[in-house]
Formats: sequence, C-alpha cells, structure tokens
Amino acid sequence: MTKPHAELRRALGSFATGVTIVTARDPGDAEHAAADVGLTVNSFSSVSLEPPLVQWCIARRAASFAAFERASHYSVHVLAADQQALSARFASHGIDRFAGLELERGPAGLPLLGGCVTRFVCRIEQRYAGGDHLILLGAVEQFETSDADPLVYLRGGYRQVLSSGAG
Repeated sequence: MTKPHAELRRALGSFATGVTIVTARDPGDAEHAAADVGLTVNSFSSVSLEPPLVQWCIARRAASFAAFERASHYSVHVLAADQQALSARFASHGIDRFAGLELERGPAGLPLLGGCVTRFVCRIEQRYAGGDHLILLGAVEQFETSDADPLVYLRGGYRQVLSSGAG
C-alpha cells in the first residue's frame, strides 16, 4: 500500500517546473568560515512585479540550511536545457559543487553561474516558516535573461519544451 505522503509527492510531481540552482555566500560565524553554497531547486516562483519579489523554499534538513539562514543575498539561476549535468551536480551530496566552475561574484561575494536562461540576484527580504521548509522571499536587485530553452522537470525526470508555433 502506498503511503499518503508518497501519493502526495507523486501528485505534486505532476506539476511541471523549471529547474534552478540557488546559490549564496555563507558569511560564516564563530564556528564556520565563509563559503559558497548552492543547491538544485524547483520550488522557485515569482511573487510580485511591484516591488520585484521572488521566493523559493529550502528544506530544514538541507546541509546548507544554516548558511541560507545567515546569508544576506541569494541568486536564482534558471537552467538551460543543456544544463542537466549542472542540475545533477548541485543535487548531489558529499561533493564540492563549485569545484572547477568559473564563477562571477555578486553582492556580498555571491557566487554567480554562467550559461543560464535567466539569473536573478536577490537581497533576502523575509524568511517565513513553512512546515518542514523555510520560505525565502527575495527582492530582485539585478537580473539578466536570454531566449535559450529552459530545463524542465516533470514526474521525476527532465523534459523538453515544445514550441506550439504560436509565437
């Protein structure tokens, strides 16, 4: 018999989402040195155009949870269709996700990835409790975008966007 949360997860997986990597620069604390953090996320969404706000959610059990709690900024990288390997890399555990990557730097040393469809640089405006997740509301300070096709995720796998021809 399927557990109710497994059924809910399957039902939620029927909603196609873009794939993003969210990065931040953990300023560190008395026990931790400053460090880059990042993870693959599909919980990203727009909130408001005026003022420009976006949000995403991080699981409280995530290894980088405390770092995102301490950070002042984050960057959302909307991945391009050819960036599946990068998505998998930032979803992996126990590796240096940034090893060998060329990075740009944003506010507060924020690590910025290249080759994405869109990139948002955000100042953390608010943090809200959301069950077993934390919701991070960000004020968009900068963004850049392209016409590249995005990476899409549906029912546990990557998908391609098909053009309907209605431009």
